Amino acid sequence: MSTDTQTSGGATPVLELKGLCKSFGGLHATRDVSLRIMAGDRKAIIGPNGAGKTTLFNLITGIYPATSGNILLFGQDVTTWPSHRRTALGMARTFQVTSLFPKLTVLDNVLLAIKGLRPSKFVMWRVLSSYRDVYEKAHQLLEQANFLDRKDTEVRNLSHGEQRQLEIILGLASDPKILLLDEPAAGLSSGESIEMTKFLMGLDPKLAILLIEHDMDVVFDVADEISVLHFGEVLETGSPEQIHSSARVQEIYLGTD
Repeated sequence: MSTDTQTSGGATPVLELKGLCKSFGGLHATRDVSLRIMAGDRKAIIGPNGAGKTTLFNLITGIYPATSGNILLFGQDVTTWPSHRRTALGMARTFQVTSLFPKLTVLDNVLLAIKGLRPSKFVMWRVLSSYRDVYEKAHQLLEQANFLDRKDTEVRNLSHGEQRQLEIILGLASDPKILLLDEPAAGLSSGESIEMTKFLMGLDPKLAILLIEHDMDVVFDVADEISVLHFGEVLETGSPEQIHSSARVQEIYLGTD
């Protein structure tokens, strides 16, 4: 491990991007993106449509190969690793589109998410209720997220906002140390966005969170640092207050006359 991966306090970043670039033919989707996330950090990436935010997430999670640059997880270079190896090391991601089982209960969805991560997922002849440890973990996840009262509710009867929260709970099934959230407030009403903000702020403070989000209320309330992506490059990084008052950011993203 190179010494520049270490911070001054000796801790290793949960996630570090070094000069990350991705080109699709002549199109430069991300250009020289560098980012460092420590345990417990809450960081957001914002930018207009087409800025390269989702492409960056796809690079971090191994869906796209990087053209150049490096991705480090806990000090290990995972730039060429497939997605499942990154997940096993402690990374989880949610997507813009939900992938829940609408006719199953909340509890059943969580149980399936936990089972899908275990070697015994291929044992088809055992009754699901016989996996006591899986049930205990599912109840623990739901209780920590204040969702236990909805465990017997069919997912199709949840509000859209509750379904988005459940997606995040499923993402926690792998016990990640860093959670990547791809527009968790997408399609939510203002009231649901407020609930999502409370939900995110109530997650384990040791968990590192990196989120892409267009809802600025969510971003400014949840994130302690924000990076603005513009044409694939990091235009500016700072605290919510710094980003909110930045003339450059207001000009290209937040909207000024």
